[in-house]
Amino acid sequence: MAGLLDLLNSDLGKQIISGVSNDTHQPENKTAEVVSMALPLLMGAMKRNASKPEGAAGLMNALNSKHDGSILDNLGGLFGGGVNEEVKVDGLGILGHVLGGSQDNVVGALSKKSGMDSGSVMQILSVIAPIVLGYLGKQTKQQNVQSQSGLDGLLGGMLGGGRKQQKKQQSLIETLLDGDGDGSVVDDIAGMVLNSGSKKGGGLLGGLFGR
Repeated sequence: MAGLLDLLNSDLGKQIISGVSNDTHQPENKTAEVVSMALPLLMGAMKRNASKPEGAAGLMNALNSKHDGSILDNLGGLFGGGVNEEVKVDGLGILGHVLGGSQDNVVGALSKKSGMDSGSVMQILSVIAPIVLGYLGKQTKQQNVQSQSGLDGLLGGMLGGGRKQQKKQQSLIETLLDGDGDGSVVDDIAGMVLNSGSKKGGGLLGGLFGR
């Protein structure tokens, strides 16, 4: 199963980072840093929502309809003339639904950790949110996921690590989503997720930019 590290280190991941960087007028390395920290947080928040039957049903409905993965089939078109407002509005809606009242806390923590202003962080999140859902939708189809437990397992698999590590990841994510976390929590989450699938040294940014 493709995890977040696989996505970010793939050609698709590099295209996403480059496209988001150009669209938001932020340096590519800083964009990669924010995206690499934000992805596990968004996945973890979705996993928390999917732990309740109504949350899982809502997510499955979104994945089976609008967010079926087709957005990934034409990223050149998505980023070519600048991401259109409809996609960004959709992204803001996804963030509001997934993060709820924790949105400001998450944006603030990512801003604090990356050194990027919160407005720019929000711009990046609004662009990647539909892409993340599209990626999840594609994985859902490929794995033929149709149940709440299947969705929970898929999200856990994408976050990576063993059961014990996933439990710790989720606990850290809950801490941040419940409003008690800060930048250091984000760092811990990203570190656990990105190191869990890494077989080579150099970390995510080294993999992305060949350093």
